[in-house]
Parts: sequence; structure tokens; C-alpha cells
Amino acid sequence: MPYRRLPNTDQARLRALKSAVKKGNSLNPIDLAFSQKLLLELKAFLPHFEQVLNQYQYNRERQANTGKQLGEHYKSARLYVSHFFQVVNLCIARGEIKPEARTYYGLAVDEKSVPEIGTEQQLLQWGKSLIKGEEDRMAAGATRIYNPSLAMVRVKFEKFLEYYNIHKDLLATSHKLLDKVNDYREQADKLITTVWNEVEAKNENLSPDERREICSHYGVVYVYRPSEKEHSSV
Repeated sequence: MPYRRLPNTDQARLRALKSAVKKGNSLNPIDLAFSQKLLLELKAFLPHFEQVLNQYQYNRERQANTGKQLGEHYKSARLYVSHFFQVVNLCIARGEIKPEARTYYGLAVDEKSVPEIGTEQQLLQWGKSLIKGEEDRMAAGATRIYNPSLAMVRVKFEKFLEYYNIHKDLLATSHKLLDKVNDYREQADKLITTVWNEVEAKNENLSPDERREICSHYGVVYVYRPSEKEHSSV
């Protein structure tokens, strides 16, 4: 015996709601298998549900696209920040800059390695430390470092920071929208269940096959169990 299966995806929920509304619009109230009150609730709910789903999908797509761009700017900024620290160490090794200069960037005087910049958080930390440190060093009258210059490092880092903040905001918005979508999914499931219950109750005196045939026109979905599919094909 086929069993009724409620939608488990948003597109399936939309199809079920639209089928019920379409049927409600095509029949006289007296012929409709569910109440007019419920039809009005469906018509009021459906556009809001679609809007929330579209907003969530649009934000997720923007989040994904921004994430790709963020990855590219992260790689570029990391390269420039890392290279700048390498140049600082080379200048110190050649005696052009005193080892104490490292303290401007938040490094130990005898720290000869380049800071680890393997994550976005580390890049945020060392990028800010580098820019502030080099500005302070220049303000003290020190010789400028070139190739890369502070200006070029700043451009690369600020571009990364821009996309980092955009992506962070989009991620927070996606979480908020997902909570809203989940609330609407719950409402959709309740409405669909109520419609299907009323439709089946209205046609309960029909034979099982006739009842399923009529109810399916209202969007009710029936599925066969695997064993029943095999039996029906014989």
C-alpha cells in the first residue's frame, strides 16, 4: 500500500503549496476539498516563503563568490606581507637596519624567521602589525624599505581586509536568514499537512486508488515501498 510522504526539500514544499493554491483557484469553494480559510492562509504564506528562500539563496551565492575572491586576495596579501618581513631580515643581515627594528613589528630582536601566516587570522594580525610598525619606524626617521614598499603592502592588505569583512557580514546574514528559513519551513510543513489531512478526509469514502488519484491533484504525494514497486511491476 503506497504511503503519503511529506516534502523534505524546499522545492518540494513549494510544489505542494502551489498545487494546493492552483487547485483552490480552479474550483468553486463548495467543490474544494479543503477550507476557504486554509486557502487564504496558503495564498498569504506562499509569496513570503518564496521571498525568504530567494533571499537566502541569493545571499549564499554572494557569499560563495566573495569567498573565492577573498581566497585570491588572501594569497596575494600573504605573499606581500611575508616578502616584506623577508626583506626586513635581509636588510638586518646586510647591516642596513639594526636588529632592534624588529620590535616595531611585534617581533623579538633576535627573531630571524618570518612569522607564520597560514590563516586569515594570522594575516590580519601580522598585516596590521607590519603596517603600524613600519609607520612608526618611518616616523622615527628610519630608512624606507622597498620591493615591496609599505604602500604596496598596504594596498594588498586593505583589499584582503575589505573582502574579509564583506564575507564575514555575508556569513552572519546567511546564518540569520537560515534561522528565518527554518521557521518558514516549519510553517510550510504544518500548512501542507493540514491541507493533505483535509483533502484525504474529504475523500475518505472513496476506494484507495480513487482517493489517491483525486488527492494527488491537490499535490498530495504517495510513494510505494521498494517491495511494493517490485510487486507492481510483475
